[in-house]
Amino acid sequence: MLTVIDNATLFDADALEIVGERAVSIEGDRIVAVDETPPRADGGRVIDARGRFLLPGFIDAHVHHVITTMDFRRLATMHTTERAIGMAKLSEGMMQRGFTTVRDTGGDTRGLISAIERGLCRGARIVPSGRALSQTAGHGDILPRDGIICACQLHSNDFSHVADGADAVRVAARTELRSGSAFIKIMTSGGVASPTDPFDSIQYTPEEVRAATIETDHRHTYTTSHAYQPEAIRLAIENGVRCIEHGNLIDAEVAREMAELRVTLVPTLVTYKAMAEIGAKVGLPKVNVDKNAGVFEQGKASIEIAKRAGVELGFGTDLLGEAQTWQNQEFRIRTDVEPAKDVLQSIYHTNVKLCRLEGEIGRVEPGMAADLLLSSVDPLAKLGDYDDPGSALDLVIGRGQVMVDRVS
Repeated sequence: MLTVIDNATLFDADALEIVGERAVSIEGDRIVAVDETPPRADGGRVIDARGRFLLPGFIDAHVHHVITTMDFRRLATMHTTERAIGMAKLSEGMMQRGFTTVRDTGGDTRGLISAIERGLCRGARIVPSGRALSQTAGHGDILPRDGIICACQLHSNDFSHVADGADAVRVAARTELRSGSAFIKIMTSGGVASPTDPFDSIQYTPEEVRAATIETDHRHTYTTSHAYQPEAIRLAIENGVRCIEHGNLIDAEVAREMAELRVTLVPTLVTYKAMAEIGAKVGLPKVNVDKNAGVFEQGKASIEIAKRAGVELGFGTDLLGEAQTWQNQEFRIRTDVEPAKDVLQSIYHTNVKLCRLEGEIGRVEPGMAADLLLSSVDPLAKLGDYDDPGSALDLVIGRGQVMVDRVS
């Protein structure tokens, strides 16, 4: 049955401009027509969108479903059923905030993807990296400091494969690609939300990094890396990594090298603000709260450094557990440091490429996925106002399914 959104002021995400009133027809999970005059709905629903802007669903290039709480002690002992329900609720919440596609950058999401596809729960389209790859005592090693030493080169958890040596990294990468991962994520620096690695540590060797990137090259996809410091970023990009997550401590020299190698940067600013403001209240360990100090301010500065060098920017949030409700605040933060048009380009151009879903998402055109948002907020003039999805979003449709309806 046809659904027609009539009289909508259309945002053209390809040209990044408002193109005037259009009637957009949806059948099943596809956009079937975009017209200046509405077709006959033949008994289907007609939504009068006059005075509202219609744009494609948002895309978040850095999320985590398996981290359902910032209380890592509780997370470590959480029953699998409880975690699965929590993951489903996180995914549905993302959709309700307008994010119809998300790129998961660490964790086993195969069961969640299957549950969404089978209609057992509702949630955003997930583009998975699968489990991240980390060295022992790296950002993906979640064992406690007094954990038992493992003599093997590879051991796994729901979040990561801890793989030491090029051979183990190769096996881990091949395992995730076999399991359906769209790309591979590795860790080349310390981080905030991990128990034993100093924030300024450099992780993995060139041989280990190349082991991963050769495998993704062979599969015609790419490797992305969690990295903050210039040394960690350089280690990654000089050994075949095509995307950097975070990059808060980037300097001008490394930014120029990233631009020359056409490496993308995905900033994730809101997560540091959220951890600082609510982390301790919801159980984030003190060691992680302490490591987070100052990272938000450095992240804002990294945007200007990267843009000045000509680095392509994506749009991500990296929020954990209870902080997921802050997702839309990334709009306010990013528009405080760069023009709205540039942020929209990150969402609808760069993120689409990172998801490897060109021709499927990010456009309001016939044949594209029916991922649509209806809002009274002009995305070019007031993008920051999307920080409050409850007031900014009147209608959210993901793959043809209505997730939020404040129009009727």
